[in-house]
Amino acid sequence: MKHNATPLPMQRMFRILAVTGLTATLLAGCSGTAGNSAGTGNHAAPASLQSPGTATPSSSPEPSAAAAVSADSSIDEQPSTVYYEIFVRSFYDSDGDGIGDLRGVTEKLDYLNDGDPDTRDDLGIGGIWLMPVNPSPSYHGYDVTDYRSIHPDYGTLQDMQELIREAHKRGIKVIMDLVVNHTSKQHPWFVESAKNPEGSYRNWYVWAEDQNRPASGVSSAGSGNPWHPLLGSHYMGAFWDGMPDLNFDEPAVRTEMKEIGKFWLEQGVDGFRLDAAKHIYEDLLSDKSEAVTSKNVAWWQEFRKAMSEVNPEAYIVGEVWENSAVSVGAYLDQAFDSGFNFGLADSLMNSAKSEKDSGTAFTLERTYKLFSQISGGTFTDATFLANHDQNRVMSVLDNHTDHAKMAAAMLLTLPGNPFIYYGEEIGMLGVKPDEGIREPMRWTGEPDAQGQTTWEKSVNNSGNAGGDVASQLGNNNSLLERYRQLISLRNELPALRDGDLRDYASGNSGVMTYERLTASQQVLVAHNLTGEPQVIELKPGTGDHNYTAVYKAISGEAGLAGSSLTLPPYTTVILN
Repeated sequence: MKHNATPLPMQRMFRILAVTGLTATLLAGCSGTAGNSAGTGNHAAPASLQSPGTATPSSSPEPSAAAAVSADSSIDEQPSTVYYEIFVRSFYDSDGDGIGDLRGVTEKLDYLNDGDPDTRDDLGIGGIWLMPVNPSPSYHGYDVTDYRSIHPDYGTLQDMQELIREAHKRGIKVIMDLVVNHTSKQHPWFVESAKNPEGSYRNWYVWAEDQNRPASGVSSAGSGNPWHPLLGSHYMGAFWDGMPDLNFDEPAVRTEMKEIGKFWLEQGVDGFRLDAAKHIYEDLLSDKSEAVTSKNVAWWQEFRKAMSEVNPEAYIVGEVWENSAVSVGAYLDQAFDSGFNFGLADSLMNSAKSEKDSGTAFTLERTYKLFSQISGGTFTDATFLANHDQNRVMSVLDNHTDHAKMAAAMLLTLPGNPFIYYGEEIGMLGVKPDEGIREPMRWTGEPDAQGQTTWEKSVNNSGNAGGDVASQLGNNNSLLERYRQLISLRNELPALRDGDLRDYASGNSGVMTYERLTASQQVLVAHNLTGEPQVIELKPGTGDHNYTAVYKAISGEAGLAGSSLTLPPYTTVILN
């Protein structure tokens, strides 16, 4: 990632956003950042984690460099890798108790990336995100009772260390959920805080009476009144009463959370996904303001600085659930490496479902210019289609496999670190409540197969014939194979893996096109989102580069006659 700008002070940044006219343009746009730590690691040599390196040789001539691109100093590359989000409880059961565990994840690493660049039967991802693995009274783990231990259902700290070692052998980075906005109501800190108003932990949480605040208001997290009564007082719990919010105005809280982060980096973890990152100080709807955002950012800058003392390359991606790029942009200044791009996820899903170009590249190109200025040129987007809080892709797309393939194609050919929620690559179904979108991973069509988790009944997927790994292995038309092809192509071409983005209008509403370029490589990506053949007329791109050859078509045979490109239905084409 280039460092081609100076990060902006917070107040100046907000003034710039107010006068540039970008705000309205970006409200439907994207969010994200990342630094050098994003890495690639895809199909990396087993011996070590690698930074962006040599692409896997292609059977076709590799796209050549364009002289105009090499001279373009405005190219802002985004070194990236593909991440895979894992809910450990649902993934793979190593000991037969029906609950997924860390050893189960280790057993399935070769499914994700076997570390051998010559094989093509793994997904080829370069990183995994583990949803919470700390002890918790809830199945999901987002209310922690011990930040330095592993949930006994999942194994031990030694199992975690072994998973990290084996992942690193395969070139896979490991990041973990870190939930610091709140704890469990059962955490010893909160128990002591509630029962002892004069004790040392009282100020670790937010008590209305202690702060002379009215115990009323509306939660910014959408849970109604966030004040909950207990032992004659009211405590803040923006999400629900089982998750009391920590008080980050208390120095001891900030110190403890930094020490916890350092602890996990010392165990070998490569970074963190930060849950509820904007809610550190934004508890009430009335809290939404520039001043509150500044306090949030200041804390995360403090956290980032502390993590860099242990591992300067630690990757930190934050959950700031906003569709507005402007809202997320504030966190890119020396705080997060990436922010999840919720606006882009909505846009890609809408394009896949409607079979129409949503203008994604137009919005992203402008968003990335803003983010580059704020971050000093160190951002990498964090892109996804759905996650553990949203209805699954295949359910949103009405079980339309071709639409799911095109959603994956858009995700995996755009800049940034794409995050794939476990099971999306095999078309698992899932709708809320939350248990329905976190059902057991489907390894085979047999519900009692070895390793299959059974902690939760597969209500959404019980009748999903073919929606499992075994059924799709070796099937060239399967969704799983499409994900593998796309990730392999991304790993193969530096422009797709690490390149900047340029909008390229196709003139056809059913075809989404954009350019990807590094300082030495330039390609054009064209997606036929429709079920009918489409034709577009090619024109010179960035640097007056003419696209004259089809490098790859997934799937089908694209036709190029002069400047006329014919795309088969539901096909992605890469041109050079």
